[in-house]
Amino acid sequence: MRRVVCPGSFDPITNGHLDIIGRAARLYDEVTVAVLVNIEKSSLFTVDERIEILQAVTKEYPNVRVRKFHGLLVDFCRDNDIPAIVKGIRVVSDFDYELQMAQLNYRLSGVETLFMPTNPEYSFLSSSRVKEIARYGGDVSGLVPDLVHTLLIARLRG
Repeated sequence: MRRVVCPGSFDPITNGHLDIIGRAARLYDEVTVAVLVNIEKSSLFTVDERIEILQAVTKEYPNVRVRKFHGLLVDFCRDNDIPAIVKGIRVVSDFDYELQMAQLNYRLSGVETLFMPTNPEYSFLSSSRVKEIARYGGDVSGLVPDLVHTLLIARLRG
């Protein structure tokens, strides 16, 4: 069975994230979306909320499962028998950072990292930008799944 992990904080998940997950789901037998637990970072949605949201928006992919993790991603990969990481690359600066992480992860564990170019339609998207736009009343519909849009607006206004 060919397994891969798509890691991230997904706070919130964007259509760009969903595009990478969906494309990976077509290429691999099993895709694990690994939600990072980072207690040092303030998040808009809790880890459990992000997991529920991810499960809802990826339900059309029967080979996608959602799990949380903390610590080193390579340890999560080893513990779950996952030999590869898929990362979406938007711009050159993403590649610079992700290449160093990929080389370090490979050195630590032999886990491979595969880079998937982002669909140009989503190349400008990031969770932090989506949150900022939404905080100031901007329209983020079309940038995130409908469920996320509803929850994001309710969270920011509630």
